[in-house]
Amino acid sequence: MGHIIPLVEFSRKLVLLHPHECTATIIIPSLGPPPEAQAQLLQTLPPAVSHVLLPPVDPTDLAHVSTDAKLFLTVDRSIPHLRGAIAALARRFPLAALVADIFGTDAFDVAREFNLAAYFAVPSNALTLALCSYMPKLDAEVSGDYRQLAEPIRLPGCRFAFPVGDLHPSILDRKSDAYERILRHAKRQRLADGFIVNTFMEVEGEIIEALRGEEFANGRPIFPIGPIIQSTITDDGRATRQNECLEWLDSQPPASVLFVSFGSGGTLSQEQLTELALGLEMSHQQFLWVVRSPNTTRDTNASYIGPQSNSNPFDYLPEGFLGRTKGRALLVPSWAPQIQVLSHRATGGFLNHCGWNSTLESILNGVPLISWPLHGDQKMVAVQLVEHLKIALRPIAGEDGLIRREEISKVVRDLMVGEEGLAVRNKMNVLKEAAKNAMSEEGSSTKSLELLVSQWKNRSGEPSLGT
Repeated sequence: MGHIIPLVEFSRKLVLLHPHECTATIIIPSLGPPPEAQAQLLQTLPPAVSHVLLPPVDPTDLAHVSTDAKLFLTVDRSIPHLRGAIAALARRFPLAALVADIFGTDAFDVAREFNLAAYFAVPSNALTLALCSYMPKLDAEVSGDYRQLAEPIRLPGCRFAFPVGDLHPSILDRKSDAYERILRHAKRQRLADGFIVNTFMEVEGEIIEALRGEEFANGRPIFPIGPIIQSTITDDGRATRQNECLEWLDSQPPASVLFVSFGSGGTLSQEQLTELALGLEMSHQQFLWVVRSPNTTRDTNASYIGPQSNSNPFDYLPEGFLGRTKGRALLVPSWAPQIQVLSHRATGGFLNHCGWNSTLESILNGVPLISWPLHGDQKMVAVQLVEHLKIALRPIAGEDGLIRREEISKVVRDLMVGEEGLAVRNKMNVLKEAAKNAMSEEGSSTKSLELLVSQWKNRSGEPSLGT
């Protein structure tokens, strides 16, 4: 969902602001039937936005590859079906551009076949684009294991540096099945005619300007069009859960509740789940926790594209935990109405996985963060949120990688009732206003989107275009 939501909302905004000039079609590769949440999201699309689900690829030989590699291979093997889908669309519409996700730069070749502009969409932030721009150079200049580098990594436009261990795990391991694919796509991104990023100048302007001046961009435009977040609530049979969460929040004091959620599929080990539960209990703060069953492998993001556990997640909590926290905590299994929770007056903090969609939702609602990255680029985002933007606190893990209950309790209290939390909250409120300004009629992101549409119109020469 982390990749689907930005593309859906970008398409929705495109046709909303330019109803007589733009149509959009979202083309989705897959390993099987769409997850329920994705299917429900696609049902909310306006008439000017359609979607095409490509035939599922054969997953037989993908059972034992990493999640990152599985995503790349799914897209790679869907290219013939993509070509057919584009051909069918071209017979109906005057197409202007093909916008490819971060995993889909092979689609650029299809765009050239149909004389379409090829744009690269970053569902995450400009920091991710900066990493993509830097990766070929890093690969060429460094031999051996990146983890042996003594100095931290500094990306274009970043005032802050990254400990090597906070880079994307699949980039750290040069022998992984995903590394060569990531490197290949990082090089191919230079074939794009432009870059669309779900961010805004007021939060990542320095990075965007640095990329525009780099050889990476080479004069090609970068369009910051965010913050774009999910704008509709899907009716997926969870109304009772939604009401339960909001009614409980209604009974809590303003800014008193810590919301705890690790995104649409993030999971913890059993040991870490136990430490989190006991740390929340020790903090003596109110909390609303979306609990998921622990993972059985070390791949904390396997649930994003694989089946999620059907077991009762409450069965994995410490004995007596539910009784001891009754009254000051609400625990819900697997899902909560995140947008409504973050916008509720009672929500005063958000412990999350540093997914960019969740980060933008927090910024738009002025909710300060506790950063708990799990996988992918989330450790890099955590450094950005804590060290540069200063809108988050981050618990420190032990040498074994486990975050202990005492540390969790301390950071929760620091955010919710401490001086450090007050400073973070004030910074977040400043960014909240900046985000609203960026999306206003005369805002930087609105102007950026208008410029993008203008370029597509000039290329198409028609009143309607497809993306």
